Amino acid sequence: MVSDNVIIENAIRLVGEGMRVTFPVKGYSMLPFIIGSRESVDLVKPGTPKVGDVVLAWVEGCRYVIHRIISIDGEQVTLMGDGNIAGVEHCMVSDVKALAVNVVTPGGRHNPLYAPWRVRASRLWWRLLPVRRWILAVYRRTWLRVVT
Repeated sequence: MVSDNVIIENAIRLVGEGMRVTFPVKGYSMLPFIIGSRESVDLVKPGTPKVGDVVLAWVEGCRYVIHRIISIDGEQVTLMGDGNIAGVEHCMVSDVKALAVNVVTPGGRHNPLYAPWRVRASRLWWRLLPVRRWILAVYRRTWLRVVT
């Protein structure tokens, strides 16, 4: 069986060659903007990373994540999943391997991650960090059960 890291590294290689790669997302760390195990993301070669970008990055020197950049200090990047209520990951700018540009639904629709409404919603979501726990609990118990 092929390991996840081998698959991810092949996707990174293709992205580095200029190809767009549709990549499945696992887990719920990017709720409510990306539903893991249901939706995928389109990955492209990253430019200069910016706060708010959703990226595939090698973090803490041990694993890959698809999370949002919440701060950049020189070469140090801090990421956090939208569905997380605490905890961040760190990497270097050089560890940002791909930029997610679309959310791909099970029906094959490619929805831009940086459409104006999504950018505004993600900024609002960041401000709601102190109450995310309760919003996510309701979301998981209601909406996720409807769509999965």
